Amino acid sequence: MNIVAENIERVKQTLPSGVRLVAVSKFHPVEMIREAYDAGQRLFGESKVQELLSKKPVLPEDIEWHFIGHLQTNKVKQIVPFVSMIHSADSPKLLQEINKTAENVGRVVSCLLQIHIAREESKFGFSFEECRDYLRSGAWKDLRHVRFCGVMGMATFTNDCKQIESEFLSLRSFFDEIKKDYFPEDSSFCEISMGMSDDYPLAVKAGSTLVRVGSRIFGERVY
Repeated sequence: MNIVAENIERVKQTLPSGVRLVAVSKFHPVEMIREAYDAGQRLFGESKVQELLSKKPVLPEDIEWHFIGHLQTNKVKQIVPFVSMIHSADSPKLLQEINKTAENVGRVVSCLLQIHIAREESKFGFSFEECRDYLRSGAWKDLRHVRFCGVMGMATFTNDCKQIESEFLSLRSFFDEIKKDYFPEDSSFCEISMGMSDDYPLAVKAGSTLVRVGSRIFGERVY
C-alpha cells in the first residue's frame, strides 16, 4: 500500500458513519490523485478553476469534483457543466450566476452556503445575518437550477482549540436554525462542510458531515 492510500485509510478510520471525506488535491499532482483514486477515494476538492480544468480530462470520469475555493462569477461557466458540488456559494450574485449557467447546460448544481465564522477578515462568506436576510427575502426560491444542500465554513487559523470548537458549534447551530426555518422537508439540505487537516476532529465532534482534508493525505503542498 502506498503512503497516500495509507493516509486515506488512517483518516477514514477516524470518521464516524455519515461523515464523508473530501480529499483536497489542490496543488498536488495528478499522479497523487490517481493513487488516492486507486485506494477507493472518489470525492476530491479543488479550489482553483484553472487547476481543476487541467486535471479533470486526464483523470477517471467517475470522480466527484467538489469546488471548495472562492469562485468568481466570470469563472462559473467553466465548472458548472461537471462539478458535483460547490462548497463556496458566498453571495446572492454568485448563486444567480450558478443558476443561470446551470439552466443553460440543463443541470441542477448542488451548492453549500459559505458562512464566515472565522475572526480573519480575509475569509469569504455570508455573515449569519446576511444569510438570514437572503433566506428571508425568498429570492433563492427562484433558483430552480441550484440545489441548496447545507452550509460550509472555515475556522480561524489558530492553536486555540476552544475558539475553533466555538466557531464550529456556531455553524452547526446556524445550520439547525435555517434547516428548521427554511428547509424542514428538504432531504437534500443535510450537509455541514467544516474541518480541515488540522482541525477536522473538532469539526466532526461539532457535527460536520463533510471534512476537507489535504496535507494529512498528500503531504505538504508544493506551490
